[in-house]
Amino acid sequence: MPKPIVAIVGRPNVGKSTLFNRIIQARVAIVEDEPGITRDRLYFDAEWNGTEFTLIDTGGIEFKEIDRFTAQVRKQAELAISEADVVLFVVDARAGVHPTDKEVAAVLRRSDKPVILVANKVENFDASKIPYYEFYELGLGEPVPVSAAEGLNTGDLLDKVVGLLPKNKDNNNDEDAVKIAVIGRPNVGKSTLVNSLLGEERVIVSDIPGTTRDAIDIHIKREEKHYILIDTAGMRRRKRIEMAAERYSVIRSLRAIDRSDVVLMMLDATEGVTEQDKRIVGYAEEKGKAIVLVINKWDLIEKDDKTMQRFDEDIREELAFIQYAPTIYISALTKKRVNKIFELVDFVAENHSMRLSTSSVNQLVREAVMQNPPPSDKGKKLKILYAVQGSVAPPTFILFVNDPDLMHFSYERYLENVFRSSYGFEGTPIRFVLRKRERE
Repeated sequence: MPKPIVAIVGRPNVGKSTLFNRIIQARVAIVEDEPGITRDRLYFDAEWNGTEFTLIDTGGIEFKEIDRFTAQVRKQAELAISEADVVLFVVDARAGVHPTDKEVAAVLRRSDKPVILVANKVENFDASKIPYYEFYELGLGEPVPVSAAEGLNTGDLLDKVVGLLPKNKDNNNDEDAVKIAVIGRPNVGKSTLVNSLLGEERVIVSDIPGTTRDAIDIHIKREEKHYILIDTAGMRRRKRIEMAAERYSVIRSLRAIDRSDVVLMMLDATEGVTEQDKRIVGYAEEKGKAIVLVINKWDLIEKDDKTMQRFDEDIREELAFIQYAPTIYISALTKKRVNKIFELVDFVAENHSMRLSTSSVNQLVREAVMQNPPPSDKGKKLKILYAVQGSVAPPTFILFVNDPDLMHFSYERYLENVFRSSYGFEGTPIRFVLRKRERE
């Protein structure tokens, strides 16, 4: 069973993201003075006094149609409320009761969820000077005063949260779940793909680049297998990042790659491979992640019987450093071939965690050296004395040699090709670590 869920809701600019960051003790939610910064639901695991739960930060709820996102943000917040075991309704104690607060309260009273009314931005906790009792008129019980920015009284708030969480939910972790980061430039269809994989509008989808600003963790179970989809903000070149919020999103996207197992690198079939694509997937390769190249918008391409082959050749040429990554051609919008993605994810995840026996590794290295001995350097020849697999994810092999400086990159590439031809390792990088060891 998943962890209990706590959702933070309220109108814009009352400090929801500040409270979110305070509870999880990290800067994950974007915090700016600009209302409406948080758009999609943002998930993060939290813990208080030994009780684990998943915290959801939501966009500010508005009932007037301010812009094209207002209705979608409100829908996301309503979805978060429907998922939650406990709802934290945040209001601004300094501003007093706002008309939107009353409308949000009416929605919450109609739900069957336990609600804690959180009066944020309280600066003076003197009982005789408490300014937040007017919030009783919202009909949601006694407000809990806090200062999220200063961390005041948040412990008492969390005590109340834990007290309301269901006791019959297992607080099991996500160690067995495959974490999938969906990455790529803005407007390549990442959120559309996530929604297609889920079969519901779990994240906001828009054709405006930069719509998704937060990296969102979405749990999914498919054929008895557990996955966590991480929908990341599209990463743009540094010179094009104008808003501070978008700058945070780029950092968050990189962090999403850091904690993923498999990366779905989305490319736009109508644009081909760009320099920014190379930078993004290059970061994933440097971090040793399993990679699947997802070519989206394939429905917009005029095709003949050689089109896919030509695309593959162009991609392999442009992304020569990840020749091992499989490709899949899809339309996230029409869902064509989307159902094949999980098969590829399972395949590359298995290769990413493949472990070979020490005897197999040494036999393979011996055969490789016999077929193609290492070249000499100034009369001195590299000798590989022993080999062992040191770790997985990615598969890393330790080669004990007489002199690490004698290993040429071309011979290391040859060894990698030998390992791949024998065991596949499709979709995952392979690493070699050289250690000096004198022959006994």
